[in-house]
Amino acid sequence: MEKRYSDMTEFELQNEIAQLNEKAKKAEQMGMASEFAVYERKMIMAKAYLLNPEEFYPGETYEMIDNQSSFLISYMNGRFAWGYRNGSSELEGVPISVLKK
Repeated sequence: MEKRYSDMTEFELQNEIAQLNEKAKKAEQMGMASEFAVYERKMIMAKAYLLNPEEFYPGETYEMIDNQSSFLISYMNGRFAWGYRNGSSELEGVPISVLKK
């Protein structure tokens, strides 16, 4: 059985990210877009466990890694920030690894 990201050490998380990155590259080269997207999402989640959620604050707006969106945090729940993207009225949750400090 696979270990949860929350149970992994920093070293294990970095190894997991490296392995997922390799798998994503291979999937992209083979034209397997959906498989590539799955590995990319897993990498984002693993990276979230390398960050400290206490460094992200409700009420603050952060730029997202896509460089096109901003995200206003309403509240934190573990490794997820819940709030509003680009002033939208729809509440959504995103892993903290997609937010720039």
